[in-house]
Amino acid sequence: MAERVRVWEIDDDEGRRLLRIIRRGTGSVVTWRRAQMVLLSAQGMPVAKIAEVTFTSPDRVRDVIHNFNADGFDALYPKYKGGRPRTFTLPERREIKKIAKSKPAEHGLPFSTWSLAKLADFLVAEGVVDDISHEGLRVLLREEGVSFQRIKTWKTSRDPDYADLYAIADGEVIPDDGEPDVILCLDEFGPLNLQPHPGRQWAERGGRHKDPHREPRPRRRATYTRPHGVRHLFAAYDLGKDKLYGHIKPKKNRTRFLEFCRYLRSLYPPKIRIAIVLDNFSPHLTTKKDFRVGDWAAANNVELAYTPTNSSWLNRIEAQFTALRYFTLDGTDHASHKEQGSMIRRYIIWRNRHADDRRLRAVIDRVNVA
Repeated sequence: MAERVRVWEIDDDEGRRLLRIIRRGTGSVVTWRRAQMVLLSAQGMPVAKIAEVTFTSPDRVRDVIHNFNADGFDALYPKYKGGRPRTFTLPERREIKKIAKSKPAEHGLPFSTWSLAKLADFLVAEGVVDDISHEGLRVLLREEGVSFQRIKTWKTSRDPDYADLYAIADGEVIPDDGEPDVILCLDEFGPLNLQPHPGRQWAERGGRHKDPHREPRPRRRATYTRPHGVRHLFAAYDLGKDKLYGHIKPKKNRTRFLEFCRYLRSLYPPKIRIAIVLDNFSPHLTTKKDFRVGDWAAANNVELAYTPTNSSWLNRIEAQFTALRYFTLDGTDHASHKEQGSMIRRYIIWRNRHADDRRLRAVIDRVNVA
């Protein structure tokens, strides 16, 4: 019968040194894992149980024990060569971000949330990276726009494919056959009234430092009657191209909605399957009396994904509407719908040409929650 693999008999000083390495929580994750395996072996735990506790293979545990028996504590420290720290590839960074945003329970772990130590340990155990320090992991996640946040009340969609659409648009998941290649977020903005909108502007100072001869500050016009009616902006946001589309309509009903959907469908070849994320507004739905929306989607290679009820803010186009209001409507007082519509159209053109504008990105990123 083969002799059981276990570490040599260690004295009290060596045991305390192993405990210091494990409890320190800093430095190389590889060193921490190896010290943990050695200490468990010294406590009499068999190789198979150590592999189960440390989420690795029995062969890996045996290698660590054999190396420690041969080289002592030097075997715990990875022998890196000189030079700059290793740069993680784009696929590795995407996988790290994807795992960090997931729940440990989804990977069979009995934890409710990731700590840096648990996440780094899991990444090394799964072979995503060879080694990564806790601080290096923190910096990488910060660069990828991921931070440790308090969990808030959240609603999920009854559509099982809803979450996958954003993952496809973000490049985190490669679409399979039959899944959409283009993801569009659609919603209506309005009603667009002809009224003075509150806003900010540059003006001369008031108070005790004001110039007594300065011109009076501009004031907003008071409106008591608005006989010009309202308009509605039908807008769609292409997540892949980072491009905004919009049509202004006099009414917001199912017929106008389908007109705009046909325009969106005409922007892509018929063979390309597109998905449209939208809320549960009644003109977006197929009802018992009106099958037009569902029939059109089935006939035109379109998938409709609905946000949860009362949670239309999960639609990413809502952040685009915030930017439109901030840059185009705040502080305005248009005399006609033609003038207002022209300004909105010119903003959409400017926005698509300057999608990387720093101020625009700041407004959108501050509002985007999905």
